[in-house]
Amino acid sequence: MTEITVAALQLAFTADIDANIANVSRLARDAAGQGAQVILPPELFEGEYFCRVEDESLFANAAPVGEHKAVLAMQALAEALEVTIPTSFFEADGPHYYNSLAMIGPDGEIQGVYRKSHIPDGPGYEEKFYFRPGNTGFKVWRGPDRTTLGVGVCWDQWYPETARAMMLMGAELLFYPTAIGSEPHDTSLDTARLWRRAMVGHAVSNVVPIIAANRVGTEHGQTFYGTSFITDERGDILAELGREEEGMIVATLDLDRVKRHRAAFGFFRDRRPDLYGRLVEDV
Repeated sequence: MTEITVAALQLAFTADIDANIANVSRLARDAAGQGAQVILPPELFEGEYFCRVEDESLFANAAPVGEHKAVLAMQALAEALEVTIPTSFFEADGPHYYNSLAMIGPDGEIQGVYRKSHIPDGPGYEEKFYFRPGNTGFKVWRGPDRTTLGVGVCWDQWYPETARAMMLMGAELLFYPTAIGSEPHDTSLDTARLWRRAMVGHAVSNVVPIIAANRVGTEHGQTFYGTSFITDERGDILAELGREEEGMIVATLDLDRVKRHRAAFGFFRDRRPDLYGRLVEDV
């Protein structure tokens, strides 16, 4: 039996990167103490969610993967705890800027970088001002005990193509670090339940566990609604956090069972790629 224990962290952040790193590190240690082998912090945990406004001075906060303070801190922590930490960060690559994720293994080494593919642009989430669309393509990574991990970043999680592409690349679990909350243009719109349903749908239609980590708290009038969760391959919630609480959740998944269930459902057996050409055509 191949079991893997995973964790998602949920917390509020400030403009103090050192305090944010310390808080993420504290929760990661707690999760590792409960046996977590892969620990997922939220998206861009280095600071406040700065994409609510367009401010050219904020580009100064980006750094190359090998120099970014949050990445370096998670490398040291991953090595010390002997865990895997998918680490979201604001990446500078020459004149280009990306919303990126460094996959850090239990030896503290960076296994590679994924650059967020889908970049949102709307009130309170003006990411296109800061980030180029990712040029890495979707990626999967070698995880504990030869498992295969897939990671999408926030807006990626709304696209079924993201999940399915990673599954076809061999992913056995899907992780989504996130920063999502209130919609400044429409205070009556609460997407918390939609956000969860979208990812639970990926779990069901791909027969794969999902791990999602969001932030909480109010930043300059924008409230992030937490509700981080872990599902099994049937979309059943194994662990979750509320809309305001900080903390971590941990669950153990039986990947041999998941594999059997995936084969029995036949979704990948019955795919018809010959009919799907329209999916890759421009509208």
